[in-house]
Amino acid sequence: MMAELFPNIQMEDFWVATYETFYMTILALAGTCIFGILLGLMLYLTMKDGIWQNKYANFAVASFVNIFRAIPFIILILLLFPFTDFLVGTIRGPNAALPALILGSAPFYGRLVEIALREVDKGVVEAAKSMGAKTSTIIFKVLLPESMPALVSGLTVTAIALIGYTAMAGVIGAGGLGNYAYYFGFQRRDFDVVFLCTVVIVLIVFLFQFIGDFITRKLDKR
Repeated sequence: MMAELFPNIQMEDFWVATYETFYMTILALAGTCIFGILLGLMLYLTMKDGIWQNKYANFAVASFVNIFRAIPFIILILLLFPFTDFLVGTIRGPNAALPALILGSAPFYGRLVEIALREVDKGVVEAAKSMGAKTSTIIFKVLLPESMPALVSGLTVTAIALIGYTAMAGVIGAGGLGNYAYYFGFQRRDFDVVFLCTVVIVLIVFLFQFIGDFITRKLDKR
């Protein structure tokens, strides 16, 4: 059916590009979740009146977050070419896009994590501290569980931004639907290809939004 509607599209290459978009998004999202939560926790714990209050550590982490949030993603990819080549062994393909995708989105998610943690009732945290709970217990038994709906909601927003990042990365050879739309659509003036890639990317965004909203509703006990 799709081949009949879009006869100029090489369907095998198109499905490979779709797989690569999912591959980059899911792996980058996993890395972003880990590093973003670590950054958010460091921002929260080292802030004024935090458990690990330390203005120097807080300044260092905040500076890292602010710098990488400020760099436009397409420029970040170019800046990371030497690091990517050293780490992955190539600057082309889905794997080569992962360092830039994670470094581009983890600081953004880290700020969302910090905001979510700030919303946790301080009375609950103080109660846990007064009962002699260790910092690790407060983090894993109080902070993260209490903020989980907001964390998932923030991760959903980050996932949607990541899908857009994969499309930009595709333009410089990372693969995926962005790469397919640019090289097989735009450069060949075949805008049916661009249109189809756009529709599929929008559907992927809707899918991630639906899953994220569903999980958030299940976790929210209010």
